Amino acid sequence: MTDTHSADKASLATLRAAQYDWNSEAIRRALDMLCASDAQFHLAHPFGDMTGGVAFHDNALAVLRAAWPDVERRDWIVMAGVDEHGADWVGCGGHFVGTFVAPFLDIPPTGHFAHMRFHEFYRFVDGKVVEYQALWDLPEVMMQAGAWPMSPSLGREFCIPGPASGDGLVRPERDEAHSRASQKTIIAMLDHLKKHPSQGGPDVMEMPRFWHETMNWYGPAGIGTGRGIAGFRNWHQIPFLNGMPDRGQYVDDITYHFFGDNDYVAVTGWPNMIQTVTHDGWLGIAPAGKKITMRSLDFWRLESGRIRENWVMVDLLDAYRQLGVDVFARLREFNKARVPGSVPYPVRET
Repeated sequence: MTDTHSADKASLATLRAAQYDWNSEAIRRALDMLCASDAQFHLAHPFGDMTGGVAFHDNALAVLRAAWPDVERRDWIVMAGVDEHGADWVGCGGHFVGTFVAPFLDIPPTGHFAHMRFHEFYRFVDGKVVEYQALWDLPEVMMQAGAWPMSPSLGREFCIPGPASGDGLVRPERDEAHSRASQKTIIAMLDHLKKHPSQGGPDVMEMPRFWHETMNWYGPAGIGTGRGIAGFRNWHQIPFLNGMPDRGQYVDDITYHFFGDNDYVAVTGWPNMIQTVTHDGWLGIAPAGKKITMRSLDFWRLESGRIRENWVMVDLLDAYRQLGVDVFARLREFNKARVPGSVPYPVRET
């Protein structure tokens, strides 16, 4: 007998396949079959919120397809589980790839292969999707186009890989006890992270207890990737806490959704972080003394009880927006001299 979580994952197969071969009519049909009529779609800035699968297709997926006519979807994580509130979720992580031949949200085309990471979470009720949350790494596309108008990343930027274990898509049947144990490990790790700096120095986080020595922290474009605990701290955590030391002090105002699938754990919240940009500022922005929210959709993979890989997506463009910075307006100013319009597709052979 198929369990609920396996059934929920299986129900996404048609939609994922339609986006791999990118058949727009098949995508629409799959969304219609999969989603409740009033399903809520929450996407990264500037897409925003939508109701119903048709709106999601026409106002998000079709916009990407118009810029990347041969776009295809490539998943490397599909996992499912139940959160602490009893809700059923499926999380998917992967890339959209294609040839970038027409402007995409005012990002100028390159005529070359392009990639954009996505993290997306589906909440199911009685076999139907009632809520969808997704972050697309738009800054990643801006960087490939040479059009990123903000400060450079401290970490390494590259096309983020899937799980080193190779089991992001196919693995043993979900075990509830194993999944719950993994979930508890991640929650305990995050509770320890919040102890610094309010309760002491870096040692209070007990990071070697939770993180593998050669872990990879795959941050969003604009922050970048760090390897090992030192890479995570140097290229993300230290600058983050220097600019927002009150991180973790407003948890009563947030609803988290953690769910586990054997060695994989995911978390979402819309938002799931609240903090104030003060002290050193953040991402090259002067400290505004302004409290902002953040949306972060994350995956962790554990090995022998410790974190070996962590994929993190943050809606950085929305964070900039709250701080009074319109990244797209800056992008347009920086790229006024570039010739607008599309490039030939396919590129003509000679």
